[in-house]
Amino acid sequence: MSIHQENATAPAAEQLQQRAAELDREDPLGHYREHFIGTDTAVSYLDGNSLGRPLKRTAEDIATFIRDDWGGRLIRGWDEQWLGLPQSIGDQLGRAVLGAAPGQTIIADSTTVVLYKLIRAALAAVADPDRNELVLDTENFPTDRYLVEGIALEEGLTLRWIQADPAAGVTVEQVRQATGPRTAVVLLSQIAYRSGHLADLPAITAAVHDAGALVVWDLCHSAGSVEIALDSAGADFAAGCTYKYLNGGPGSPAFAYVNQRHLASLNQPIWGWMGRKDAFEMAAGYEPAAGIRGFLSGTPAIFGMLAMQGTLDVIEEASMAAIRAKAEKLTAFAVEVFDAWLAPLGAELASPRNPAERGSHITIDHPDFTKATVQALWDRDVIPDFRAPRGIRVGLSPLSTSYQEVLRGMAAMRDCLQG
Repeated sequence: MSIHQENATAPAAEQLQQRAAELDREDPLGHYREHFIGTDTAVSYLDGNSLGRPLKRTAEDIATFIRDDWGGRLIRGWDEQWLGLPQSIGDQLGRAVLGAAPGQTIIADSTTVVLYKLIRAALAAVADPDRNELVLDTENFPTDRYLVEGIALEEGLTLRWIQADPAAGVTVEQVRQATGPRTAVVLLSQIAYRSGHLADLPAITAAVHDAGALVVWDLCHSAGSVEIALDSAGADFAAGCTYKYLNGGPGSPAFAYVNQRHLASLNQPIWGWMGRKDAFEMAAGYEPAAGIRGFLSGTPAIFGMLAMQGTLDVIEEASMAAIRAKAEKLTAFAVEVFDAWLAPLGAELASPRNPAERGSHITIDHPDFTKATVQALWDRDVIPDFRAPRGIRVGLSPLSTSYQEVLRGMAAMRDCLQG
């Protein structure tokens, strides 16, 4: 079929506009858009999977904190409230988003530092000199790859790479083939940062355990966009950031999850005063705090935790099941528009077509897509991001993104390709 014929049969702009408007009217989560700053403007924000919009309540929460907590209570705030925030917010995150019982999740550090702690702790737990391989995939986020390469160099371990399909992700069968009696730890992302592929976390976790190894999950692109059940899957460890679908703001701290069955026997490698059994005892010698608190190191980033509290409240109210359903519908509509407007212009979908097999973003490839293309879109108040070598990633945050917003943004992509 020629491009002209495809265009002739593609849905007209008016039809897609009517469909987007109808989907917005029927959206049971649509009213949550009003909770976010900027959703009443003409900006088409298609990068919520990199940095989420702020909630309107966040400005008041932070102002109140500065005025009453920091300004009013001063240093007393540590004893009265702040010292407990990493674990109390961690417990709420576990309950609302991760499928984790209390006492297994804590807010701390950056994703890179948390992953380092978890991988090193997992290696120590394996404690088998014959298990000297770390397994990871070629398409994982750069931090994950660089970090594991560094740990392998530190510890004299061997890397075993899974060659993942850039337009898909790691499969259970690939994990089974890559793991065995020499495997110590496997590090994978639940959602591939480029393609959006959703890994089968329970099945892969079981496959790693069948090989006698431990698994560390990176949940950066899944926390707040898909339903996660770490406890029921028997996951060992997980880490993730909080500035994407959790709307914690630029540089908000990461989280660490450690399954209860591991906590009593593990030590993390970065010993700091806040992870000691009594931080203010200031005594000689390090004795780790019991439980998940032992995975803290330095002073918690209290400011960076405030914003995510509002989002966790909203998630608990809306439910992750409803948020996941909206994510599937949003990405399905984006693919529908892609098929109508961008595929006839030579674009390729670099993400799974089945909504159940992807997270809340898709990637569109085209030979003409460059960083300059994204800059041109930004100049038009359409904000996706670029993924080398030729991909534009369309990230759709279910609580703050409308269908008409998606349509406006993809219309601008079409216009860029048409010149």
